[in-house]
Amino acid sequence: MTADLSKGSRVSPLAAPLTAADIDEAADRISGVVTRSPLQFNERLSEATGANVYLKREDLQAVRSYKARGAFNLMAQLSAEELAAGVVCSSAGNHAQGFAMACRSMRTHGRVYVPAKTPKQKRDRIRYHGREFIELIAVGSTYDLAAAAALDDVARTGATLVPPYDDVRTMAGQGTIAAELLEQLDGEPDLVIVPVGGGGCIAGITTYLAERASGTSVLGVEPAGAASMIAALAAGEPVTLEHVDQFVDGAAVARAGALPYAALAAAGDMVALTTVDEGAVCTAMLDLYQNDGIIAEPAGALSVTALLEADIEPGSTVVCLISGGNNDVSRYNEVVERSLVHLGLKHYFLVDFPQEPGALRRFLDEVLGPGDDITLFEYVKRNNRETGEALCGVELSAATDLEGLLARMRDSDIHVELLEPGSPTYRYLT
Repeated sequence: MTADLSKGSRVSPLAAPLTAADIDEAADRISGVVTRSPLQFNERLSEATGANVYLKREDLQAVRSYKARGAFNLMAQLSAEELAAGVVCSSAGNHAQGFAMACRSMRTHGRVYVPAKTPKQKRDRIRYHGREFIELIAVGSTYDLAAAAALDDVARTGATLVPPYDDVRTMAGQGTIAAELLEQLDGEPDLVIVPVGGGGCIAGITTYLAERASGTSVLGVEPAGAASMIAALAAGEPVTLEHVDQFVDGAAVARAGALPYAALAAAGDMVALTTVDEGAVCTAMLDLYQNDGIIAEPAGALSVTALLEADIEPGSTVVCLISGGNNDVSRYNEVVERSLVHLGLKHYFLVDFPQEPGALRRFLDEVLGPGDDITLFEYVKRNNRETGEALCGVELSAATDLEGLLARMRDSDIHVELLEPGSPTYRYLT
C-alpha cells in the first residue's frame, strides 16, 4: 500500500457480481454521450505530499459529476417496453442530473425523487438537463426517504427503476473512470482515492483495477457523519445508520448498497476505507477553489481531504477523483464557517456581562488579543438582573492564540464559557 490505511476497515473476500469486461463494454456503450474527463497533474498537492498527484476531473462532465456514466449505461440496456413504461430514480442530486440528461437524449419520460433538503442549484440543474421529460419530486428529509418513495412509485406504476449505485449496470458505468485513467497515465497508479456514498463508483473502480492493474491500491473516503460502507464492512453486511449528517449531501447515505458492498468485500487487501471530518472537507473545498480554480461540492472534495491526511509514500503516483462540482454558492458561508471551526480559528463563547457601564469595554481591552476579531455579538439587556449573557463569536489570527485568550478570560472578573463544537448548546446557538 502507498498510504497508511490503519484508520480504515479491511474487507474479507466475497463473490463479486461485476467484472472488468462489463466495464469495458460500458465504456463503449457510453462513449458517444459521456465526456472523457481530464486527468490533471496537480503541482500544489504533489508538493504538499511528496507524491505525484493527479486529479480525475469528473466535475467537468456536462452534469458536473460522474453519475451520468452509470445512468446512461443502465438506460441504454433497457428494452423498448421498459422505456415505454417510464423510468424512475432517487438521488441526492447528482445521479438525477445524469438520469435527466439520459431521459432527454433518449426521449423517455422519467420521475426523479430527491430529498427536500437538496440544494436549489441541484434541483435547477436536474430540470435543465431533463426539460419536459422530467418530473421532479422532493420528499423526505434524507436520501433514504426519497429512495423509499421511488420504490413505492415503481411498485404502483410499473415504471423501471434506475438505481444510483445498487445495480451492476450502474456500477459498470461508473467503473469506466478506472478504464480511462489507466489509458491516460503513462503507468499504473500506486493509489486511487475515491469518495464513497452508496458505493457504486468505488465498487466499479476497484473491480476494474483488480483485473487490469497489477499493484494499484484503492482508498475509499466517507464523511465522518455518514460512514455507511465502513459500518457495512464491520458488520459483514449493509446496515442502516441511525443518524446521518446531511452536509456532504452527495455522500450522505444511511445504508450502503448491497452489490457495491459485495464487490468491495471481494477485493480483499487492495482496498481500505477511511473517514474525514466535514470541517476538513470544507477546508479542502476552499483550497481547491482558491488555489486551483476548482469548484468542488463537499462530496467532490472528499478524496483530496483524505489525501492530505494520509501517510503517502514519497514519489508514488496517486489519483484523486474529483467526483462532483454541483455546489450551491449560497452554501459558502457555511463552508467557510465549518472550515474556520475545524482549523481552530473560530470559537464561540457565552459571556456573562455585569450590567454596568464599561463592562463591554473591559472585555475588549482586557480579554481580547490584538489579533482577535469579534464576528458575532448577540446581547439582550434584562431588567432586574445584575448580569446578562451574550453570545460572542471570535475569530483568531492563529489557532495557537486560543490558549492566551482562555488565560485572559480566566484572569478576568467577567465569567466566560467556551462552547464546545458538537455540544447541544453549540448546535442550538450556531
